[in-house]
Amino acid sequence: MECIVHFEVQHAEGVKPLRGLLFLEEGKTPGERELVEMFKDMKFNVRLDNREKWIFKPVAPGESYSEIRITSFDNGKKSSTTEGELKSIVGNLLPQKPTGI
Repeated sequence: MECIVHFEVQHAEGVKPLRGLLFLEEGKTPGERELVEMFKDMKFNVRLDNREKWIFKPVAPGESYSEIRITSFDNGKKSSTTEGELKSIVGNLLPQKPTGI
């Protein structure tokens, strides 16, 4: 099964959104080892820094990026949660700003 990994690379100039592709067994989700290997294939030598937020940091000092953050996994099924959907839900729960007087 194909799994598209959406992630953001934090550079000094700003954030660059990118995608990677993994091939997994049906019903499996990517783990740390698969993600680190995917990044290595893309010339990002990283280690998992924050397991809760899926943040990876470069292994070698002096890289052109400070971190990589996974934003979503897309395996073609609607059950995959995306950051956009989460932001929309949170945005609807927060009180709205007054439109004016």
